[in-house]
Order: sequence, then structure tokens, then C-alpha cells
Amino acid sequence: MRIPAHSVCTAIRDDIVAGVHERGSRLTEELLARRYGVSRVPVREALRTLEAEGFVVTRRHAGACVAEPTEQEGADLLEMRMLLEPLGATRAAQRRTEAHLKVLRGLVRLGQERARRGNSDDLRSLGGWFHETLAQASGSPALTSLLTQLRHKIAWMYVVDAPANPAESWAEHGAIVDAVARGDAERARAITALHTERSGAAHRLRFASGQDRADRVRTSQPPVNVTGVRH
Repeated sequence: MRIPAHSVCTAIRDDIVAGVHERGSRLTEELLARRYGVSRVPVREALRTLEAEGFVVTRRHAGACVAEPTEQEGADLLEMRMLLEPLGATRAAQRRTEAHLKVLRGLVRLGQERARRGNSDDLRSLGGWFHETLAQASGSPALTSLLTQLRHKIAWMYVVDAPANPAESWAEHGAIVDAVARGDAERARAITALHTERSGAAHRLRFASGQDRADRVRTSQPPVNVTGVRH
């Protein structure tokens, strides 16, 4: 069975974000093909995609390597997100479907419930799904793709502190959904802008110090089967 290149791309990207492939390290087609249990063809295609996304660079005499983004590039990512997330909410208020609203409301209910219980791990995942669904509700594949790439890169470059008041954060999520459901594009934009600005203050660069290395998973892990990778 031929493994699709986008599945291999997702697996490599996830490992870069998790720190399995460290910044500046070489990414050889042979070793990657062995690790993910695929041929070199989908690996080659995946590396081209990841280079276009900014996760990989090609260096003379070294080939493909994990990129080494600067602190300024990290700051630019947060600024871009502050511009694009409100735009996505604006479009969602104009184009959302009932299916989108159903999912968003369900995520808010779960988030508020988990916030009361203080389960921070669940909250992080639910928050990611919420913003992914909100982007999809914009009805713009290009915008959704940009926001998805931003989220991946920000997760790679930043540690995010848990909000001091998770219930307040999820109340903001609920207010965004209410505005989107009413078709109130301006209110959806304003609440999302405030929410994004507040969450941005909780981001700390991973690469500003060496602390992220202590928790990194090393590349000596066993081969990964990409057939079950989410994509």
C-alpha cells in the first residue's frame, strides 16, 4: 500500500514540532523513509512541502535540514495570528453553517466543563480544535490553511502558559460563538482580537533558553507507522 505524501508530511511536521527532529539537524531521505516505514518518494515530496511551509531549509553540502527560526520570526508569527484570527472570525460570522455552529457549541460546552474541573491538558486540545473549526467556518480554504500553518509554527516555537482563569478564557470562546451564530461580524472580530491578544501574552519562546531540550523526545525512538497519522 502506498502511503500518501501528505500523511508522511504530517508525521514529519508533528515530530519537528515535538522536537524529535531538532533545529538545524539534517533530514536525510533514507533515514526518514526507514523511520516512517515508507519509500523515499513520499519523503521527498513531504520535504518539499515542509520547506515551502518554513519548517525545512535546504543547505549546500548538507541537503534538507530543520529550519532554525529567529526570535523576530517568532514575534512575526504571533503578530500575523493577531491579524488573521479576527479576520477568520469575521468571515465565520458571514459564512458559517449549522454544522460548524454545532461543533463550536459542543467544544465550548466541553471546554467550560473541563475548565471547572481544572483539566489543563484537555483544555489545550479543545482550544486547538475550537480555533481550527472557527477557521474552517470562515469558508476560505486559503485562510484556513494559513491559520493552520501558523498554529503549527507557534506550537513549535513557543511554550504556552495555562491561563490563570480558564473559565474566563472559555467564556470568551462562548462569546465568539454567540456572535458568529448571530452573524455579528464586527463583534466576532472584536472579541477574537481581544482573545488572541490575551493569549499571546502567555507565549514564551522555547528557543530563548535551553529549557526545552530537557523535555524533548530523542530521535532514538522506534520507527513510526504513519498509516494511523491524523491528517
